[in-house]
Amino acid sequence: MLSKSANGSASSPAQSGVHPPAESFNTKHMRKVLASSFIGSVIEYYDFLLYATAAALVFGPVFFSNLSPAVATFASFGTLAVGYLARPLGGALFGHFGDRVGRKHVLVISMLTMGIATTCIGLLPPTAKIGVMAPILMVLLRMVQGVAVGGEWGGAMLVALEHAPAKRRGFAASFANMGAPVGTMLATLAVSAATLLPDDDFLTWGWRIPFLLSILLVGVGLVIRLTVTETPLFQQLEEQHRTRKLPIWDVITNYPRNLLLGTLAGISIWSTAGMVTVWGVTHVVEAGADKTGVLNAKALAAVGALITVYIGARLSDRFGRRPVMIAGAVAGAVLALPMLWLLDLGTVTTYALAVMLGQLIQGFIFGPFAAFTAELFPTHVRYTGASVAFQTASTIGAGCTPAIAAGLMVATGGNITVVAIAWTATFLVSIVAIRIVSEGRTRDLQSDEGYR
Repeated sequence: MLSKSANGSASSPAQSGVHPPAESFNTKHMRKVLASSFIGSVIEYYDFLLYATAAALVFGPVFFSNLSPAVATFASFGTLAVGYLARPLGGALFGHFGDRVGRKHVLVISMLTMGIATTCIGLLPPTAKIGVMAPILMVLLRMVQGVAVGGEWGGAMLVALEHAPAKRRGFAASFANMGAPVGTMLATLAVSAATLLPDDDFLTWGWRIPFLLSILLVGVGLVIRLTVTETPLFQQLEEQHRTRKLPIWDVITNYPRNLLLGTLAGISIWSTAGMVTVWGVTHVVEAGADKTGVLNAKALAAVGALITVYIGARLSDRFGRRPVMIAGAVAGAVLALPMLWLLDLGTVTTYALAVMLGQLIQGFIFGPFAAFTAELFPTHVRYTGASVAFQTASTIGAGCTPAIAAGLMVATGGNITVVAIAWTATFLVSIVAIRIVSEGRTRDLQSDEGYR
């Protein structure tokens, strides 16, 4: 898009001091951009999935010790859901400033906030020592986590996507998603190592170590992130004075359909994460499976997700976002019940098979999803729109799935088929939403046209 020079003549972005996206990934700065996107996502998912794993194994007996085991598990997953409920708020809050003042500075703040909240959780005394204040403080810290992570993904994704050449946007944006399985793997291995301690030591202090290590990851992330420049598309937006005072209002009033469809398209990604990597862990451990073996299987499955995120993103640059995502969602709908049958057998081996299938399916939907959501919104509201859609999907999908699954098991006396039907429905909803959205692979992101 052309901007006006001081004398009123049209000038290109390059002439006005704003450079167009890079034509190649083979530059030092582009490698820093991709590393910044990747490491931010690693930290985000390390912190967030660390909490999810601890919620499945630790927080019930530590923070809800006065409840029965089943109710304590439900309460623990309830605190997990609180963090997810805060994520859309974080997407709107950080998205507001990301669309107003730039992507880069907002990302530094979100990363620091995330790391501090996670470290504080690791220092939190149990209910046995400070009473009801322990779960209250944990919920508050979880909310802070949720707000911070709500702003992290959108900025990390856009820093990569808005620097990248048009034909490789899907691959560039996927670096924010490829960090997810790596962060999951690191978090799982950290907790798995802690479970090697005697049970009393693990529940007393061992589980805290992975939370305290988060601050080291944040330090590494900040060193990388501070060297990255603002994106060319946002620089162009600023020069043309096209930023909005209230980006979230613009999204709601001008792009409500895109927001809704983007949210529904992402639900199946997050329901899969909630089902096999959170609820599934609790289900098989309570059935008698060795928790260290279960966590190691979960970590290994994250490698499969990393591979399919990469493949899915590359395929989406060639064939489009929609066909790749629909293929993954169809596979999920077909295999939901078999995966839950495997979980219900309650062994490490069958859990490993179920979680590997789930992670492979999730990767094919997740790989193109970053570019898919970014291409739903123009530059002046892209951070806000993409973040709110993504984080609302995560709230509905992953935030509520473990609690819903646990509730359905209690209500139906352990009928796994009912849980499978509910899970399958999320894949069907996503398929319909993806089919309705127009393909964005060839969209001109420098233009404000074609988004409605």
